[in-house]
Amino acid sequence: MKRLQELCEAGGRYLAAGDNYEHSRLVLLGAPMDYTVSFRPGSRGGPQAIRAASPGLEEYSLAAGKDLRDASFYDAGDLLLPLGNTQRSLQLIEAAAAEVWAAEKFPLLMGGEHLISLGALRAAARRHKNLAVLHLDAHADLRTEYLGEADSHAAVMYHVHHELGLEIFQFGIRSAAAEEVAYAERHTHFYPFQVLEPLRQVLPRLQGRPLYLSLDIDVVDPAFAPGTGTPEPGGITAAELLAAVSLLSELTVVGADVVEVSPAYDPAGITAMLAAKVIRELILAFACPD
Repeated sequence: MKRLQELCEAGGRYLAAGDNYEHSRLVLLGAPMDYTVSFRPGSRGGPQAIRAASPGLEEYSLAAGKDLRDASFYDAGDLLLPLGNTQRSLQLIEAAAAEVWAAEKFPLLMGGEHLISLGALRAAARRHKNLAVLHLDAHADLRTEYLGEADSHAAVMYHVHHELGLEIFQFGIRSAAAEEVAYAERHTHFYPFQVLEPLRQVLPRLQGRPLYLSLDIDVVDPAFAPGTGTPEPGGITAAELLAAVSLLSELTVVGADVVEVSPAYDPAGITAMLAAKVIRELILAFACPD
């Protein structure tokens, strides 16, 4: 716990979060990093926007039939990341996630840009054998580099596969370069455009296996989530995303992130509210007794 406190700073708290780290099953971590964002910056404000939106929710979820007040989770605050230093920030994210897993808890990261997932997954790959990644996104994120930058949010899933050797299941993708599609056809399980139905189809293959969920909020159509750095028309609805998250309660998910909420582009705050609701459902699925 002391090490985690050194890595984080307090600043707001997610709805109904407890104050006892030791007795918590799940730990929220903000990762306010947006150094490699390629279109619209600002996702470093995502974690605080999600926390600020969360009191607009009920603690009780009709979908899950559970209450956050019965859940066992702790909000550790935002990681202290050195502005502009991508490699050091990834190291700190990795260290924090590893600390949570070493305590046998579930890390749930709030981004920040999608590259934060690489730091968390470096720790996850060491901790969990036979780990697979569930990647929900509008973009394939399989570029080897973007605008000359190898460590880019547009390349995060390429690094996850190429560096870590993890099996990736990609859902909802509706934007990719031809080279990314070719790479996906060779190296990932690629389910473009839809999320819910292909996820239902692969559930039997995923049963009992440790899984990490990486959820880019732009998988949702910008009509429902305009506050993101790279909006892509033609996405799924908020209802479909929440239904997919509900399905995950049947699986052995060991960690997750929700990334690319960029509040400056959404004055109404509906994107942060959707992310907050997704996070509520994940907390109830993995940190609340049945």
